[in-house]
Amino acid sequence: MDKLKAWFVSISAREQKLVIVAAAVAVIGIFYFAIWSPLTSALETQRLALNSEKQLLTWVNEQSGRAIVLRQSSNKTSFNGSLTQVVNQTTRSANIPVARMQPQGEELVVSLDQVVFNDFLRWLNVLEKRGVVILQSDVSEVDEQGFVQVRRLQLGKS
Repeated sequence: MDKLKAWFVSISAREQKLVIVAAAVAVIGIFYFAIWSPLTSALETQRLALNSEKQLLTWVNEQSGRAIVLRQSSNKTSFNGSLTQVVNQTTRSANIPVARMQPQGEELVVSLDQVVFNDFLRWLNVLEKRGVVILQSDVSEVDEQGFVQVRRLQLGKS
């Protein structure tokens, strides 16, 4: 540091002013590019993200209102029979082989060994139209493409 002071004192007054101005410009430049610019950039990014999240929240609130109205206005039919009867009827018509059915009070647990995924979804849609709700499910893929194994499908009445 002493060498730097000695060098500064040894140069002319005009050069000293030039070094002081250059140092001030360097400090301002470092402050701007190292601190100010990244902070304002990050702030703008967060402001845009906040606006995007607000729009998403508005959309979700609108859609939830629509979902509530649709759920209340939907015509879900309840059936008076047993879940076992409905599952037997619908699986026979959909050609879905049932591995196991186990009644548990007012609910029914169904297992399917290997079923075509699209047929399984169509069958679930038929069940839903009949007033059956899915309470719990455990579905996994099998080695053959397009097929799934339903380890546990717990059904109940709506």
